[in-house]
Amino acid sequence: MSPFEISRTITFEAAHYLPHAPEGHKCRRLHGHSFVVEVNVSGDLLQPQGWVMDFGDLAKLLQDIHASLDHQLLNDVRGLENPTSEQIAFWIAERLEPQLSPSISLERVRVRETCQSAASYRPSR
Repeated sequence: MSPFEISRTITFEAAHYLPHAPEGHKCRRLHGHSFVVEVNVSGDLLQPQGWVMDFGDLAKLLQDIHASLDHQLLNDVRGLENPTSEQIAFWIAERLEPQLSPSISLERVRVRETCQSAASYRPSR
């Protein structure tokens, strides 16, 4: 494990409903959130730059993910038919991890759907 970790945050607006929530649960109804996603990656410092990776490069890797989720009904996004925050974090990690350089490790994807509620996914090594 590298001693250096960086993060990048993206936000998106989206609607969803949780079809497997118990009958009468408020999340079974269509509703929306202002989602905040934080992605943490780690690696050794590149020389001579002195960074793990350029923040701009990480932002570029997240652009397609953002475009796929922003202002969407998440249930209609392939792989997110039951779009819990946990599932969204996993979905993002599955798309991001293969794009990272072999020297960079995805440490965590954290999805915050409200100010009080968040879920994280940490890929197993």
